[in-house]
Amino acid sequence: MEQIKTFLLLGSLSVLLVLIGGYFGGTGGMAIALLIAGGMNFYAYYFSDAMILKHYNAHEVDPREAPMLYRVVERLVERANLPMPKVYIIHDHIPNAFATGRNPEHAAVAITTGLLELLSEDEIEGVMAHELSHVEHRDILVATIAATIAGAIAFAANIMQFGAMFGNRNNRGGNPILMIAMAILLPIAASIIQMTISRSREFMADEGAARLTGHPEWLQNALIKLSNYNGRGEVHGATPENAHMFIISPFDGKKISFANLFRTHPTTEQRLERLEALKEELNSSTEQNKLYDRHYV
Repeated sequence: MEQIKTFLLLGSLSVLLVLIGGYFGGTGGMAIALLIAGGMNFYAYYFSDAMILKHYNAHEVDPREAPMLYRVVERLVERANLPMPKVYIIHDHIPNAFATGRNPEHAAVAITTGLLELLSEDEIEGVMAHELSHVEHRDILVATIAATIAGAIAFAANIMQFGAMFGNRNNRGGNPILMIAMAILLPIAASIIQMTISRSREFMADEGAARLTGHPEWLQNALIKLSNYNGRGEVHGATPENAHMFIISPFDGKKISFANLFRTHPTTEQRLERLEALKEELNSSTEQNKLYDRHYV
């Protein structure tokens, strides 16, 4: 369901871009906007792992340095049939984690020392399963495509503002007030759609983690602890541009969003409710399998 929702939302972003291009009357301008936004975002896509890990001073570890963490990740990738990602630790007392990399073959997972100290091994497994679900679903690629289209819309909206203020031959006599309104509202609409895509992918990763571990309560317990701790501070160097990468937004504790529309993550309550429903589904499935085995053995 969330996959279908993502494709529909990406389609909506594309429609917004076509609308703004059609009204503005400059298909060449739209192409330029898309190329510029695409170039910037796909450069970040290919080098995101190195850039983000360097930004947070992440330190790559091996099984000797972090035996429990490495054991958890190895167990999960074997179960999910994924390549082994690079494993990093960020020396920060605020508990959080993220995954990066353009595909499963070039993936990395990073976890803060604060998270390692706060959570049990089972809870850490729930968190790592969530991050590896992002890797499996290629969410870095999805986020890059969404950012590219939204960036092109914002770029084109800026051109529209200049066109409205100074006149534009391609406008064919369009209303300058309407152009300014579109230039303001369409980027906002694009941002809302982009944030909705981000929240949808978080739900997908939560579900993937629950099914991979078979224990939704591990991730539930981790999210409760992370949410409670999040109000005490944020990971050093965290920025709004990469907040969507973390398992829980570093800025949720600051309440900087004036509406849920602009959240990069669902609320913790929403995520816990979804996981609770999954727990019931998995338990029901387990009970049915037991009854089937008793009947036919």
